[in-house]
Amino acid sequence: MAKNKKLPADANKKAKKIVDLATGEDKNTTIDGKNAAAVELGRKGGLTGGPARKASLSAKRRKEIAQKAAATRWGKTTKG
Repeated sequence: MAKNKKLPADANKKAKKIVDLATGEDKNTTIDGKNAAAVELGRKGGLTGGPARKASLSAKRRKEIAQKAAATRWGKTTKG
């Protein structure tokens, strides 16, 4: 669920902001009120972070992490 965007108190500024959001002319923010540049940067970091972590882990360590995640997800205990 998206947070409601805080609008200016002044009626004229509020009306302009609503129109800008509705027409897509407010380039600095997305519909849900987040900063568009920050969203793009966060997505870029997220897309590179997973593969970089995978490359740095050994196959054995990745298997351990996967087994622990599966055990937690399904409520089972792992052997030793």
